[in-house]
Amino acid sequence: MTPRPPRLTALAAAAALLAGGLMTAGASAQAADHGRTGAPVKAQDAPAITPTPQSVTNRPDRITITPTVTVVAGETADEPTLAVVEAALRKAGAKSVVRATRPSVNGLTVHVGDAGALAAQKLQGPSELPADGYVLGVGAGRIVLAGKDTTGTYYAAQTLRQILPQRKQPGAEVGGLAVRDWPGTALRGVIEGFYGTPWSHAARLDQLDYYGEHKMNIYVYSPKDDDYLRAKWRDAYPADRLAQIKDLTGRAVQRHVEFTYALSPGLSVCYSSDADAKALIDKFQSIWDIGVRTFAVPLDDISYTDWNCEADKAKWGTGGGAAGAAQAYLLNRVNKEFIATHPGAQPLQMVPTEYYNVSESAYKTALSQQLDPDVLVEWTGVGVVAPTMTVAQADAARKVFGHPILTWDNYPVNDYATNRLLLGPFNGREKGLPGRLAGITANPMIQPYASKLSLYTVADYSWNDAAYDPRTSWIKGLQEYAGGDPRTAAALRAFADVNYSSALNTDKAPDLTAELTRYWKSGDAKRLNSVLAALGAAPARLRAGLPDQGFIEDAAPWLDATEAWATASRTALRMVEAARDGNGAEAWTLRQELPGQVARAKSFTYTGLGGGKVPVLVGDGKLDGFIDAATAEHDRVLGVSGGPVATTNLGTYSTNSVARILDGDDSTYFWSDGAPAAGDQITVDLGESRDIGDITLAMGKPGSADDYIHAGVLEYSADGTTWQQLTAFSGKPDVTATPPAGTKARYVRARATAGQNSWVVVREFRVATTDGAVTGNPPAATGSALRSAVDGDPGTVYRGARAPEAGESLDVGLVSARAVTSVTVLQPAGSAAAADVQLRDTDGTWRTVGALDGAYTRIDTAGRTADAVRLAWRAGSEAPQIAEVVVGE
Repeated sequence: MTPRPPRLTALAAAAALLAGGLMTAGASAQAADHGRTGAPVKAQDAPAITPTPQSVTNRPDRITITPTVTVVAGETADEPTLAVVEAALRKAGAKSVVRATRPSVNGLTVHVGDAGALAAQKLQGPSELPADGYVLGVGAGRIVLAGKDTTGTYYAAQTLRQILPQRKQPGAEVGGLAVRDWPGTALRGVIEGFYGTPWSHAARLDQLDYYGEHKMNIYVYSPKDDDYLRAKWRDAYPADRLAQIKDLTGRAVQRHVEFTYALSPGLSVCYSSDADAKALIDKFQSIWDIGVRTFAVPLDDISYTDWNCEADKAKWGTGGGAAGAAQAYLLNRVNKEFIATHPGAQPLQMVPTEYYNVSESAYKTALSQQLDPDVLVEWTGVGVVAPTMTVAQADAARKVFGHPILTWDNYPVNDYATNRLLLGPFNGREKGLPGRLAGITANPMIQPYASKLSLYTVADYSWNDAAYDPRTSWIKGLQEYAGGDPRTAAALRAFADVNYSSALNTDKAPDLTAELTRYWKSGDAKRLNSVLAALGAAPARLRAGLPDQGFIEDAAPWLDATEAWATASRTALRMVEAARDGNGAEAWTLRQELPGQVARAKSFTYTGLGGGKVPVLVGDGKLDGFIDAATAEHDRVLGVSGGPVATTNLGTYSTNSVARILDGDDSTYFWSDGAPAAGDQITVDLGESRDIGDITLAMGKPGSADDYIHAGVLEYSADGTTWQQLTAFSGKPDVTATPPAGTKARYVRARATAGQNSWVVVREFRVATTDGAVTGNPPAATGSALRSAVDGDPGTVYRGARAPEAGESLDVGLVSARAVTSVTVLQPAGSAAAADVQLRDTDGTWRTVGALDGAYTRIDTAGRTADAVRLAWRAGSEAPQIAEVVVGE
């Protein structure tokens, strides 16, 4: 293992800076006057450097990559840094890179870790910069990398790697440049702290490489499903597992990353026990012996109302204050008996049991007053997954905990939404926040390689929040991850866009949404088809061209689902265009392809930690929403109302969408994500005003029997504005009502009339319609109904239980005589029922106006007046299947 350089690490620097109080203006402000050289160039003129530097200035001179380049190492240059510099020079065209103690007379010289060499470039050195800061000068016949410390020089090397060209031959010219740069907060990195399948050893090594390249300097090893961190915290690691941690520690040192080992004893620890304190310290000692120097004790996601031993209750009593005192007691022992006795150990970190708010409590007071002042407290913001995080909240956290704050930011973690990839940018974090913190650690996804897209933006924000723009950073990150190839970058952006939304990014698929909105406004089908085709082709492009193939393995089912959803969406687009162009048969054919394509798009899964299959979501609410909207547009062109649609103002828990209340399956359900207040409602929209019959509202479910609207009313409306009450209900999950005969309504809703504590489950919300009598034979097969032939929804089908007999027919009443301009009959593909289509005149005579002709039949009836339509089955016809009989007015 490469020996750790003798320096004040970022963790120690953070504790030192914050132990006496907040950095009042942040690290960026602290360094704002530390010798900028000239005005920063415009963003479009500066080289693509990530994270975004604090100051970049063009110089009028330039240097040339000579065949032989001499590297002179100074006091802040270590082997990992020199390796980065030498590799970058060879990729820039240098045939030979040699190390020397003095500059070359003829060729290019690169000074690494030598601040004195900046004098020739008339640049100020890094002495006044914060830890990890650096100066990079290109010009005056040389390149100079000078860090505040060894990590700063390493970061200068990472910047040099980005600005040098990639050439096969020497001779490339590099424009003069001065970069003066420093981080916005002392600690910047990642905490592997999610529930679910822990990352592989190879993935962790790869992550450490990524952190070094992006100037992130801390990795906290805290996977919730590593038994040796939690359930088996007292037990020694098996030799192979310990060897892996040693391997990770060595790689972390090489990448200038603090490897933090986080042990979580809270499930079984006895805080007052000498034996448990010794077990914890012994475990830390075994990790120290393999090179780890940074330690944490997370006490999150445990109960502090139940002690693990009677001795703790006897010593501290009960309640939050007692728990805070007990935890402080144990942590202080670790701090004094382990951290303080091990020179080189970094400040201890801890995660409090109350880690997600800033409200005062007995627990926080005890921790604030009794915990050693140099211990760093980790905090997730206001909420477990905080949509926003502000300077004021950070100040409040610092005050209420009384200790330096290191954020455990739960983004892009997806252990609470395992069916999603969260590929949008780090968002909702106020400018100025990093400077109020000891640092920022982001909790990533179960998928390590896919996490890099978001982690890129975390690194960018935590280094230079003043210049940070989420979308700009996100796009830059996509381009970098695509290896600079424009086609691969476009494919990655399309895929990431349909996996964009999260608690931090409430907009779903913003790029695609803009295109869908444009289509519905402009009718530009060619443009939208091109967008959807590119989306469908993106998975294949990524599989062929993305440099990091680990991403492909991580994202495989989402890639498959994206391709399938794009296919279905293009079919829906073609259906709309065919319908609008008057090609009804083609539109109907395409519509019948949609259910199978949608089912395939919904079919992709991956295997979770317990072996269960987890279905994945892609572009939900947008791709499926477009298909729904396209289907509704086809209904409009056909002249039918379409199937009923359910809506609610309540939030949705997990994937239990409100659409499930209309799926005819009592085992599926809508489930709210909170308790209803008075006025909250669940509404069924029939599409047009209809004669309504019996109404059934089935709520609650096994295991959640109390989850229903406890006090409410069933109401109906023709216009959605004026409502009439059908019945009130209270204290029962199953509600039925029969409206007076002749009641017409478009909307029926269940509305809460009082607030409650329990959430709401609705299994089914059925509204029967009675307008237009439907009679005839053959009888409907089980699971079907005669009315399905004229219910306004081509997605439902009347299926005869047998072949028709002589003289049998399907008769559709029109309520009263009216002009009939056309009759359209839709049959499922493959159905070949034979029938004459007849209209009944006002004198009661049935007159034939045409015959069924395949799956799509449209007969122009020239405005004849009729009060009923009949399908008179022909002899020898097969069992009929009728999706819809549409009578034009």
